Amino acid sequence: MKYFKLILLVVVTTTFVTNSFGQHRRVVIKNGFSIGGGITQFNILTDNFETTQSNGWIINASATAEVPHKWYDVSYSIQLSDNNLEVAGLFFDEDVFVERQLEYNLMAAQLSFLMHAKVVKNVFSIDFGPMLQYNSKLELQSNNPENLAVRINETAIAADAITNISQFNVNGVVGATLGFKYIKFRAQYIYGFTNILGKLNNEDIISEDFKGNQSMIALMALINF
Repeated sequence: MKYFKLILLVVVTTTFVTNSFGQHRRVVIKNGFSIGGGITQFNILTDNFETTQSNGWIINASATAEVPHKWYDVSYSIQLSDNNLEVAGLFFDEDVFVERQLEYNLMAAQLSFLMHAKVVKNVFSIDFGPMLQYNSKLELQSNNPENLAVRINETAIAADAITNISQFNVNGVVGATLGFKYIKFRAQYIYGFTNILGKLNNEDIISEDFKGNQSMIALMALINF
């Protein structure tokens, strides 16, 4: 958690407004700052086990540069999110096995650099760009993990055996922003290019090739300054 607090502190200190001057004429690049938050739906797309997306929350802080005479603006942003995921599993007690959806939690800090194609200037844009992510391990939401298992094809493994996932990932972002001067609404789809389950292949779990890609939908409201 100390890493997330440190990153948030850096973001809060990045508010700024800058004027740039051309050689023969004055060109003003308006730099704005926005902060806001919203909800997420998170999932891991994998064939190793059955997952179901679940809701979470997200906060966002970004700095945007309005580029004059171009079809795009640019921004960099940081997002902190708390996400949930359900995995098909089993509860067992002696010889009794009951199917159960197991709940996992994942926190993430995401740093992105986006281009905003100006469909309607200062009103509507199409957004896209790369994103770097640092995330926590999967955290099983249960007080009795020893009685829970994850179903993997025709077998099952301990529910806490899949928690040690890759914590540094590279994502791609595509979305849209709609709004006016002081408030905007943003929708993003975030797809993980890297194998978020890749680290499990280094664990002595089962003879299974673990592969999964993050999938996140984020819906946010932003206040501009």
